[in-house]
Amino acid sequence: MAEVVLFHPALGLTPGVVAFADELRGAGHTVHTPDLFEGRTFATIDEGVGHAQQIGFGEVMQRGARAVEDLPAEPVYAGFSLGVVPAQMLAQTRPGARGARSFHSCAPVSEPGPARPGPARWGPGAGARDGRRPELRRRGRRRRGPRAGRAGGGHRAVPLPRRPHYFADSSQPSYDAAATALLTERVLAFLADR
Repeated sequence: MAEVVLFHPALGLTPGVVAFADELRGAGHTVHTPDLFEGRTFATIDEGVGHAQQIGFGEVMQRGARAVEDLPAEPVYAGFSLGVVPAQMLAQTRPGARGARSFHSCAPVSEPGPARPGPARWGPGAGARDGRRPELRRRGRRRRGPRAGRAGGGHRAVPLPRRPHYFADSSQPSYDAAATALLTERVLAFLADR
């Protein structure tokens, strides 16, 4: 079974993110859900991003790094939306990462710094077709092919059909149970190889 560090989105550590983590735990995985906002949650993306800007994106990443200091050195890092940033940074810079997943967002491999050579597989699981695609295109991410793209170094995008941005958060009005079930199935298959 895998050890997973799951970072929350700009809305904070919502009950829906905890529920998603509980699904993975129910399959036998150990899942850590660091609270980068120290208990604060937000009703909208804009409010959450505003809070992240106020504390500083660098501080958000450092909180992510501090959250894993005492954890085993070989986890799978995952993040929802804003949580992709610390997940990707740790997967690329902390030795021993067994893999990484991004949900509701993705960033170019070069965003958190140069990619670290090693066996970690980055597997974006959702987000390329959730309505935030223009932002990704401006940041340099391009999709190649009808269902998947390559970002280099074994990074593979596996977009789901177009859904609202927070479709996998059961505490949000945009929750889509069928799409979340598909995402969960793909994540569990990914973790089975870790």
